[in-house]
Amino acid sequence: MDDWLASRAAVRERRGQVRKTEPQPGLVDLASNDYLGLSTDPRVIAAAAGALAGHGAGARASRVVCGTTDAHVELERALCRLTGQDAALAFSSGYTANLGVITALGGPGTLLVHDAHVHASLLDGIRLSRSPSVSVAHQDTDGMRAALAGRTQPRAVVVLESIYSVLGDAAPLTEAAALCAEYDALLLVDEAHGIGVAGAGRGAVHAAGLAGAAHVAVTATLSKALGSQGGAVLGSELLREHLANTARTFIFDTALAPSAAAAAAEAARIVLAEPGLARRMLENAALLAKRCGSAAAAGAVQSIAVGSSERAASLAAGLRAAGVAVGCFRPPSVPDGVSRLRLTARANLSAADLDRAAGAVARAVGAA
Repeated sequence: MDDWLASRAAVRERRGQVRKTEPQPGLVDLASNDYLGLSTDPRVIAAAAGALAGHGAGARASRVVCGTTDAHVELERALCRLTGQDAALAFSSGYTANLGVITALGGPGTLLVHDAHVHASLLDGIRLSRSPSVSVAHQDTDGMRAALAGRTQPRAVVVLESIYSVLGDAAPLTEAAALCAEYDALLLVDEAHGIGVAGAGRGAVHAAGLAGAAHVAVTATLSKALGSQGGAVLGSELLREHLANTARTFIFDTALAPSAAAAAAEAARIVLAEPGLARRMLENAALLAKRCGSAAAAGAVQSIAVGSSERAASLAAGLRAAGVAVGCFRPPSVPDGVSRLRLTARANLSAADLDRAAGAVARAVGAA
């Protein structure tokens, strides 16, 4: 086994695909997903501290045993108020929320139709669901229609992201929802990069007028714009009941820590009350894209294609040395040959930091 592990490490080194798990203090942050700066907001921290004092460091058990606290109940209520959905079920992460909902809805009688660019957690859920599946080209509504029209299964779920995590582009939610209504399918939208960003922070599904629609469900993470940790599935009361009784990543997982739940609930309240946060973040995103010579994306993520994984890794390392942290997307996160730098705008970036970071990126990409 050691020989095999060493050989795999050598391949990653040769291809420029080595990933590090090291702290990066003191850098201008264009890499994290803390879109609104809420992870360090005093109100969010105070909410977490209060739950920590009241409930302890962990939930101690599964939600269906004794792991549900008032912090979890209030989190689900706050998420429903923010997104306009009827019911919510909180999971320990966005990853487990996606795994849980897809495997609970899947099986031989459910056709899963998904955009080719959906997140790894959704793809893993599809693989684990034992469902027949169809991958359609990115943003291809004609492909969705063909897959739904030709299905033989009694049920179907179309899986999209509202704003895609790599390219930063927005899904055609209105068209997809109309297709699902026409073909009696469920539209499942991962709003990981939409909550706190689109629709004055309430998400792209809400902005499209689809909140509360019976044939539309949402998954979300609490670790990006909401600045905490955890995940959730939002939709009908009937869907929540089904997941609470069948989703393995909910039933067999220790509940989200109450402090994280309380922090996310407070963040959701702030996003709802202060739509200017999302507006400020999008203004910074547009400025960042303009300075770097790229078209502004739909959300916080601005994506710059740089070709090879080796070049992406070299550029990211050079920027880190210059004091700027950026995302570096390489295989398997993206296909070979389309590696990219991923720049994340934040609402709390100062004008000076934004100018410094954008200038460093523009110089690095232009000189490489």
